[in-house]
Amino acid sequence: MTKVTVSGIRRGIEDAISVKREATSIVESISAEDIGKLPDVSIAESIARLPGLAAQRVAGRAQVVSIRGLSPDFATTLLNGREQVSTGDNRSVEFDQYPSELLSAVTVYKTPDAGIVGQGLSGTIDMQTVRPLAFPGRTISFNVRGEKNSLGKIANVKDRGHRVSASYIDQFANRTVGFALGVAHMESPILDHETGTYEPFDQTRISGVPAGTYVTAGVKALAKSGRLTRTGVIGVLEYRPSRQWTSTLDVFASNFKQVDTNNQFEVNLGGFNGTNNPAGFNYVTTTIVDNTLVGGTATGAYPLVRGQYNHREDSIRTAGWSNRFKFADWSLLVDANYSQAKRDETYLENNLQLQTANGGAFNDPLMTVGWQTGRFATLSGQLDYSNPAILHTGNSIYGYGKTYAPHLKDRLASLKVAATLPPPAALDAYVSGFDVGVNYSDRTKTKRQPSGLLFASGTPTIGSEFLYTPVDLGFAGAGTVPSWNVPAVIDRYFDPISYSLENNAGTISRAWDVTEKISTTFVRANLDGDIGGYSLRGNIGAQVIRTDQSSASLYADAAGVAHPIENGKTYTDVLPSVNLALGLGQGQTVRFSVAKQMARPRVDQLNAGFNFTVESGTRLPSGSGGNTQLDPWRAKAIDLSYEKYFDKKGYVALAGFYKKLDTYIYTFSETRDFSQYTAGTNAISNFGQYTTSYNGDGGMIKGAELTVSVPLDLLTPALDGFGVIASTSYTKSGIDIKEINSAIGKIELPGLSRNVSNLTLYYEKAGFSTRVSARDRSDYVGEIGNFAGDRQLRYVVGNTSVDFQVGYTFEQGPYKGLGLLLQVNNLNDAAYETYANRKDRQLEYAKYGRTFLFGLNYKF
Repeated sequence: MTKVTVSGIRRGIEDAISVKREATSIVESISAEDIGKLPDVSIAESIARLPGLAAQRVAGRAQVVSIRGLSPDFATTLLNGREQVSTGDNRSVEFDQYPSELLSAVTVYKTPDAGIVGQGLSGTIDMQTVRPLAFPGRTISFNVRGEKNSLGKIANVKDRGHRVSASYIDQFANRTVGFALGVAHMESPILDHETGTYEPFDQTRISGVPAGTYVTAGVKALAKSGRLTRTGVIGVLEYRPSRQWTSTLDVFASNFKQVDTNNQFEVNLGGFNGTNNPAGFNYVTTTIVDNTLVGGTATGAYPLVRGQYNHREDSIRTAGWSNRFKFADWSLLVDANYSQAKRDETYLENNLQLQTANGGAFNDPLMTVGWQTGRFATLSGQLDYSNPAILHTGNSIYGYGKTYAPHLKDRLASLKVAATLPPPAALDAYVSGFDVGVNYSDRTKTKRQPSGLLFASGTPTIGSEFLYTPVDLGFAGAGTVPSWNVPAVIDRYFDPISYSLENNAGTISRAWDVTEKISTTFVRANLDGDIGGYSLRGNIGAQVIRTDQSSASLYADAAGVAHPIENGKTYTDVLPSVNLALGLGQGQTVRFSVAKQMARPRVDQLNAGFNFTVESGTRLPSGSGGNTQLDPWRAKAIDLSYEKYFDKKGYVALAGFYKKLDTYIYTFSETRDFSQYTAGTNAISNFGQYTTSYNGDGGMIKGAELTVSVPLDLLTPALDGFGVIASTSYTKSGIDIKEINSAIGKIELPGLSRNVSNLTLYYEKAGFSTRVSARDRSDYVGEIGNFAGDRQLRYVVGNTSVDFQVGYTFEQGPYKGLGLLLQVNNLNDAAYETYANRKDRQLEYAKYGRTFLFGLNYKF
């Protein structure tokens, strides 16, 4: 019989199908087409193609992932089964920190499993690296790709980048030692065209606008220019001297650097003029639709040109060492893990403005502005803002500028000891074994975010040695504006930056340490037997999780003086779970799962710091900050799935799920006793409003998912080589989040898109392969970083993005193992758009261009 070797796209699909079919839980999986060659540029892009999953894009890149309509806060991410640190304020992993070239597979657990430590409430994402002793022999591969962005060069940043990766896998000492090393390096341009309006839209009275009309207080246009650099390394050392002992050491390191500048033209439309003489801001003409101002012409505005510079460097280091010992009829696993993440970021803002002879700002005779759904906002004036010789760094309407510098460190150490025991004879027909174990983890996340104002002596213009190529903002009708080296200008002309804590409540409350010490004890019975002629697999178990959470931080008193504060709490959860897979024959499987679940609060919500003040008018105390007394989100879940497999070539699956969230965490104000802090103030009461995160009632979330993955030669031999992968999901929530701020109002669950669909059509034969993929998700509420570096909720307009790939791999001859590849990502140039509580109140509109990649892969 002739042996058929499957490779390329089909190999990756069939490997993923095998994982899904053999799993005892409801899972989704992706597998590398070949070592070092996952199908997407980012691992998050690949994960987001799975049924029921969706990615949230940051600066055009898929960065965090929502599972089944719940925000990334509800999911956890593992690397080789171990929980990972993160470089953000929370636990959510930023997936663009993990090079896809270094991963061999990803499994997403949609239902709980008592044997998996560090599970999420919505799901658990387990990224996996290779196991060298699983390979038949030495394997070496190289990947090189060049990149080009369709937006072209902006300021000092070219539109080109590259990706290079290499991996080496080998076995030694009569296959008792295995070694794998992988390196991936990427340099990619950060380019975009973007417009935005000030938030919130409210009914502030503005001259020339009818009273009661909803207005925005400003509009901006910018072109971002920057570069992202990432280097990742994985190493695996596997030692198996006998069948009784396997020892595996995994290490992963990633360095991530992002430097970018917003080259921006901006105008305040609310009549604000800083320290300048009022010019009588007034709308001459207006365009009003459904009681919302969407454009017009205005006099008395003070436009400015801004350079907003951000420099961010992240590093992740993780190491895990597992030892598995096999004895006569039982086995023991000892697994130790340590990981650490660091983030250092600096934001600098430099403002330029036209100035009068006495140093005041020029107001523009007539500004024309407009913003509408589905397109860039527009703004243009009568004066020239392109000449740097007449734009001064002096005190603009927004001052000289601002700065903040977040520094974050996340450290996690854990130890797991687990044993697999044989079942008693009475259960042998149904139970294949028991897993019992304990895991202890100790995690501390530390954040400091100093901030301050920038000041300078005089009002110089920018020297030519600091200027870059002018930036064209014609997409917004704003003409050309200068671009410049922001940190060099601040270093040359500005006073030394001061990050003093004095009277800087924002800096004080953002200095916190949060520690979590978690012990998890688990027991799981693994089922494997027959009932009534049908096979039954699965597991029944429970976890007992004891959490000790604490925080040390600062609070600012009414005089702006910082004081230390510490607090915390301890709680225990018991989480039973059942997963059953009933084999009906002819490739059919019915899966059922029922479980209790929990997700710990966001790390930044647990910080002990807060701001305290006594309102000057009411003389009542008030404050805002973190809440160390938060309980976790808790839920009960039921899942049901029907799957029909066509050998290992394809499958059809229909799944439904229902989650009852017993609790939810909301942000609002409640009355608090401030007697500990009111001494020495003019407060007339010890009680006032405190705004923070609180536990409240939950609700339900339910949904259905349909997936089809089949090669089309199952229909007719004439379609040999063709295939389709399609999925669609519908999710509905009964939870309404009460109004957080007037910009967004009452919302559904953050991260929830009611409809998410994916479609991939592919062809692969005789070395040639091509595919086109489309992703579509409906509107959702996303978590967006705001000016101060804090997260903010905004409505995000759903969109459809299309990617294309074509390649050829030489299967014989002198070039055997060489593959050529062309990719186009965001083929349809999909836009990113956000809005306030109505779609006609647009907040952001951005385009990131198409990305073209051409390269080669070589494996031998």
